[in-house]
Amino acid sequence: MKILNFGSLNIDYVYSVDHIVRGGETILSTKSETFCGGKGLNQSIALARAGIQVYHAGLIGREGQLLLETCARYGVDTTYIRELPEKGGHTMIQVDSDGQNSIILYGGTNQMQTREYIDEVLSHFESDDFLILQNEINLLHYIIDKAYERGMKIVLNPSPFDNKLKACDLSKIYLFMLNEIEGEQFTGFSDAEEILESLAGKFPEAKFVLTLGSNGSVYYDGKVKLYQGIFPVDAVDTTAAGDTFTGFFMASVIAGKSVEEALCTASKASSIAVSRPGASVSIPSASEVSESLQEQRRLKITSW
Repeated sequence: MKILNFGSLNIDYVYSVDHIVRGGETILSTKSETFCGGKGLNQSIALARAGIQVYHAGLIGREGQLLLETCARYGVDTTYIRELPEKGGHTMIQVDSDGQNSIILYGGTNQMQTREYIDEVLSHFESDDFLILQNEINLLHYIIDKAYERGMKIVLNPSPFDNKLKACDLSKIYLFMLNEIEGEQFTGFSDAEEILESLAGKFPEAKFVLTLGSNGSVYYDGKVKLYQGIFPVDAVDTTAAGDTFTGFFMASVIAGKSVEEALCTASKASSIAVSRPGASVSIPSASEVSESLQEQRRLKITSW
C-alpha cells in the first residue's frame, strides 16, 4: 500500500501584526518571515513526520528549489513533483497577536496541472493505495475520477471551499476531513451534530472527521461517533493546525491504530504545531508527539 498526496506547494510570506487588517486600513507589520507551505506540502510533511512514507505530486515554479529541499529534509518523496518556468504558488499571511491568521492565496503553478501529468502520476498507483487531496490545485474532479477508477481510497480536505467542488463527484470520496466552517458551507448547518448527519445523508458511503476548534474533533461513519477534546496551549500561529491534524490522523489510521488513538494523536500533534510560528516548520515529529502524550498521561492531565 502506497500513499500519494496530490496537492499544492507554496511559498508562505508571513507578517506578524497586532490585528488582522480591515478594509481601507494600513497597519505596520512587526515581523516578516518566509516559510514553505501549501496545504498539500504541509500534509505531506505531517505524514512524513508521523512516520509514513508519502509520495507528493504537484507543480512548482521557478523559485521552487526551496520547496524541493524542504521535502527532502523531512523525508517526503519528490519523484512526481515537476517544475514549470512559471510563477509558483504563494500566500500572504497575516498572524495577529492572538495567533489567528488571515490568508491570501495565489495559485500559480498549483493551478496548471494537466490531464496528461495526472494520468502519468496515477499510473504508478493501484487499488487500495491512499490518495490525499485538498482544493488548492486545478482539475480536482479529474484526479478524483481517475483515482477512483484505479480503486484508490480518496481522502479529501475540501479547503478552500469554493465552486470547483461542484464539479467533483464527491460520492467517490472515502473520507472527508473538514473543519466546522467547511461543514457549514457544505450543509448550511452550524451545529456539529446536524453537520455530520447532513453529510452522512449526502454521502452515505463516506466517513467523516470534523474538527471543531476549541471544542475538539469528532469522527462519524454514519453509525458510530467518536469525540476527542483539545490539548490547550497558548497559540502562536494556527496556519498548519488543520494540516497537521490531517497528516497525523491519516498516518495513525494507515499504521493500524484505532480511530480513538488516531484522533488523540492528531489532536496532540496539532496542539504542538499551533504553539510555534510557521507552517511546515511547526509540525512536530512522531517521537515528540508520543513523548508529549506519555508525559500528559504520567501527570494524569486529561484533554478536554
